[in-house]
Amino acid sequence: MNEGHQICDSPEWRAAVRDQIIPWAVRDVDLGDDVLEVGPGYGATTDVFAELLPRITSVEIDPALAARLQERYADTHVEVVVADATQLPFPDGRFTGAVCFSMLHHVPSAELQDRLFAEVTRVLQPGAALIAVDGVESDDVRAFHDGDTYQPIDPSTLEPRLAAAGLQSIEVRVNDYGWTALARRG
Repeated sequence: MNEGHQICDSPEWRAAVRDQIIPWAVRDVDLGDDVLEVGPGYGATTDVFAELLPRITSVEIDPALAARLQERYADTHVEVVVADATQLPFPDGRFTGAVCFSMLHHVPSAELQDRLFAEVTRVLQPGAALIAVDGVESDDVRAFHDGDTYQPIDPSTLEPRLAAAGLQSIEVRVNDYGWTALARRG
């Protein structure tokens, strides 16, 4: 991530995640008691989910960001693992739910994004929910990612892509700023 992403560690972003983004995406979905979080970054979503869920495993590909979270969540119900979400180090069907918030555009190709969807599906229990959230493409967002990986997902492509990964009951919602997808493992 470029230096501009430090805003994702700001009190303003954390408040937006807590008060707007997570409530909009999660609604009343039961994620269960053993949830996978993909790409926590600075941990704004982790902080909220840590208050709501009994067990979280957060997978972060960036060792420095993961180390920050490992220190913050040492000896808690949050485990932080340094790993690539396209090759998750977990057994099939381990998790009761999964979330990935505002990180999919950092996965460098549609093929790798689809591999991530397939891996998350693999580690979900049958019937378990995946909730994904990301921003919609715009010139401003593209400029913000100057010098950084930026591979936005067109929300109109999500339903077939998630279905190809083995997910069902797919619901995609879009607003002026982003999209959220809810899907369940078959």
